[in-house]
Amino acid sequence: MKSENKYIGDDKFKKFLEHYACPTPIEVVKLRFVGAICSPNAELRPTDVIASLWKDNKAPRLETKNEADLFFKFFMGLWDEMFETVLDNGVNLPPFPVDSDLPQVCTERFEQLEFGFVEGFFGGREDLKIPAYIAEVVDSLSRMALLYKTLAQKAATEEKRKNITDAVIDCDKMAEKSICFLIEHYVLPHIDELKRTVN
Repeated sequence: MKSENKYIGDDKFKKFLEHYACPTPIEVVKLRFVGAICSPNAELRPTDVIASLWKDNKAPRLETKNEADLFFKFFMGLWDEMFETVLDNGVNLPPFPVDSDLPQVCTERFEQLEFGFVEGFFGGREDLKIPAYIAEVVDSLSRMALLYKTLAQKAATEEKRKNITDAVIDCDKMAEKSICFLIEHYVLPHIDELKRTVN
């Protein structure tokens, strides 16, 4: 699928989110879009996912048609970018930064998986009809998210940084493999059915 809306890039998109006081970090936005693209919820629309990025689903008030057009054009640029990433089965977590703030990285990983991919996949529904093996994959991602949360607590109190760093890297690999498996075996076989429009 050739994107009709060109993604403006991470730096500009971060400023765009800041301009609209969006409380959801860009990496969580990306993975929520990925989860939503993979979701079997046929009623889920990009506009629903975009609204969910603000508390109480209260997206900012757009004053003019031109502003609204640009607003959705920028979001759909990222949506189309993530659709292509899913199509290529190239979804990855953000790179693990060297000399990082480990508790912060672990907390961010928790948010990226749980509030990003998992929340996007369910799209506000808890009664999705999905194969048992796919439900287990998604559940495993939630468990991995909780593991990151535990690692964040340990990283804040323990001095053995290498052990925790190794655990985070291993968890990253497992999470990425799980998403890759889900995309390969569940999403790509019927990807055309998952294309979603703004309206």
